[in-house]
Amino acid sequence: MTLLQAVVLGLFQGLGEFLPISSSAHLVLIPWLFGWPDPGLTFDIALHWGTLISVIVFFWRDWIKLLQGGLKGLSTVEGKLFWFIVAASIPGAGIGFLLEHKAETVFRSPALIAGMLMFMGLILLLADRKGVKKTDLAHMNFSTSLLIGFSQALAIIPGVSRSGVTMTAGLFAGLQRETAARFSFLLSAPIILGAGVLKIPKLLAQPGAINTPFVAGIIVSAVSGFFSIKVLLNYIQTHDFTPFVWYRFAVGALVMALVCFR
Repeated sequence: MTLLQAVVLGLFQGLGEFLPISSSAHLVLIPWLFGWPDPGLTFDIALHWGTLISVIVFFWRDWIKLLQGGLKGLSTVEGKLFWFIVAASIPGAGIGFLLEHKAETVFRSPALIAGMLMFMGLILLLADRKGVKKTDLAHMNFSTSLLIGFSQALAIIPGVSRSGVTMTAGLFAGLQRETAARFSFLLSAPIILGAGVLKIPKLLAQPGAINTPFVAGIIVSAVSGFFSIKVLLNYIQTHDFTPFVWYRFAVGALVMALVCFR
């Protein structure tokens, strides 16, 4: 992999992890479209560590409050939210572990990814228009967090979008747009951390795996991820998710056309 390829993939990882457009889909489709070597799931997860850095840095004050609240149990809003995040992380972690092999093979089909981009875009559109959007973080309940956690498990299929599907579930459950996005971003940290820890031994076993393009990809992913969080949280205060839905439709249709006529 060249430095340019790593930077491009890092950029799309940072943007796609937090915007509801599926970073994993772009990490598969971009090499496929341009004839680059497939970096594989291990490099994908390494880039996710860049976005893990961004979500920790962006919400560092929130994380301190959540950790302090978690130690106190369920007596505070922060304590409840901390344990909601813990509970919501379990379904995605378990299903991801069970389907790891398919994630590296079957789920990386461009046709499947294109279909999921369009289908989940439609579901996001419905949730954004039909959801009541009244509940904030302080009034979330355990059942809502668990629903979002189970929806996150679907993101093992590229094209679904982890942020997209969790925000969709949150909107269907009545969360405000900003609340759904904020909980989705916080929820990303445990699942990315867990996946990365599991892949570290495999990564270290590959001679020369940690090189300049590898490090550059992670740095670009972290920086672009930080700004995509900031942009989306500001954007959805006064706008809906429609532009992201149209983007998903356009990319999905383009990929499907290329699959059919290549």
